[in-house]
Amino acid sequence: VQLQASGGGLVQAGGSLRLSCVVSGRTFSTSVMGWFRRAPGKEREFVAGISRNGASTQYADSVKGRFAISRDNAKNTVYLQMSSLKPEDTAVYYCAASSSCCSYSVIGSYEDWGQGTLVTVSS
Repeated sequence: VQLQASGGGLVQAGGSLRLSCVVSGRTFSTSVMGWFRRAPGKEREFVAGISRNGASTQYADSVKGRFAISRDNAKNTVYLQMSSLKPEDTAVYYCAASSSCCSYSVIGSYEDWGQGTLVTVSS
């Protein structure tokens, strides 16, 4: 199983980035997908999750209204569109795949993880 995240980089506060995560080696369409992040000196935290068919999403309060998660099952890819970025969004962002329904924010429910992509937001 491979989860390949990309799209990170350096952006000024107020800017936007779109992260992508391509999944191989497991059935993407039956996987709940999530994005998490780990800021320097902090624990890994939930950012956003999406159901198998994309009809249901969930967001951390800190990103609600600024970030949008989506997926394309034909391309085995999940996206995280990030807008109005803030310096506190600086972190390594990880995508993750789960066979469990609906526990989007629970780290332990995800079996497979990507390697992470660094997002740095300058003030």
